[in-house]
Amino acid sequence: MPYEPPTHTVERSLRATTGAEIIAGVDEVGRGAWAGPVTVCAAVTGLRRPPVGLTDSKLLTIKRRTELAEELRTWVTSHALGHASPEEIDAMGMTAALRLAAVRALEALPVRPDAVILDGKHDYLGAPWKVRTVIKGDQSCVAVAAASVLAKVQRDKMMAELGSEHADFGFADNAGYPSPVHKAALAERGPTPHHRLSWAYLDALPQWRHLKKVRSWMDGSAPEIEGQLGFDF
Repeated sequence: MPYEPPTHTVERSLRATTGAEIIAGVDEVGRGAWAGPVTVCAAVTGLRRPPVGLTDSKLLTIKRRTELAEELRTWVTSHALGHASPEEIDAMGMTAALRLAAVRALEALPVRPDAVILDGKHDYLGAPWKVRTVIKGDQSCVAVAAASVLAKVQRDKMMAELGSEHADFGFADNAGYPSPVHKAALAERGPTPHHRLSWAYLDALPQWRHLKKVRSWMDGSAPEIEGQLGFDF
């Protein structure tokens, strides 16, 4: 399907209205997975013409995404990745885990960015970072698209490596997301050490339900259910 290539429009706007010079695009992958970390990439690209075919990683074939990631690693001005583990996700919830992973990525950049373009409509990063949220930023903004591809390829590689220890779960193919192979392995073998144990899929697995971790909500906040899809996916 044809798509419009990403542009530097948002970056130019931020430069003009805020005086920001170093702007990082930020995108995440793994939010809705049942296993593995949530991964965030921060990428700084400047205003150079992007590689041909750059777009949201989900719109690319595995082959093209992998090729593009290799090109991007030397094309971007700088980039860094941050991860939040399944244990951290279970302990603090997805929003806080996303922030943790994003801060780890941003703080790993060689130079602190003046502003951040964050994919989506929700600012999970917050102060002291100066954030501009952009819905479908991974399709429309060059820096966010670059972050999208780099994050996806790196996390897929990590999940494939984890999958070598747990071949029945098919992590190399499903990256920890629900799939028939993944569900069948869960039902038979139960969760691996890489699974998120606060997710709702465990409610449908009576023999493993005792492993579910439930966080208390003493602060009065409501439980987060985003990404915690049940077994009937």
